[in-house]
Amino acid sequence: MANESIKAELASMIDEFQQQMRVLGETQQKRAQLMATGYALQKRVTVVVNADGTVIETKFDEDLEGFSLPELSKAVTEAAQAAATELARKSSELTAPFQERRGRMPKMSDLIEGLPDLTKRIPEAIPASTAPPNSPERQQHGDHVMTFTDVEDLDDITPGRIRADDW
Repeated sequence: MANESIKAELASMIDEFQQQMRVLGETQQKRAQLMATGYALQKRVTVVVNADGTVIETKFDEDLEGFSLPELSKAVTEAAQAAATELARKSSELTAPFQERRGRMPKMSDLIEGLPDLTKRIPEAIPASTAPPNSPERQQHGDHVMTFTDVEDLDDITPGRIRADDW
């Protein structure tokens, strides 16, 4: 009896999985068509990005006289970042139904007693910095150099010669 119950649950999961794959395919097609627009300098600078966040169009209003190159550079960056933020919002909105449906599916740990829920071990995504390359924010993070402490000093080994007793 318990075996029939597990089979029915598994069949239901397979059906749900197939439906999700269909919805995922449709969502991916819609996502590929996404675009987002960002503006700066009171809409005098416009940047459009595609679904991958790649800039596909940059426009400047004719009324930009008097702005310096650093100001214009900053405006283009701001517009691109605004477009990326809008793209993230649109992407999240598009995938929300899929994520909700996925959240309703039972986990393997729900079906098999004693199996740990590994989804709790997935690390949270860390947002990428929008700071310029040489900004203080980026300099702080550059200090985290990987250091190995459990190493052996191999000065006494001639490069290119490996002896069996070295292993």
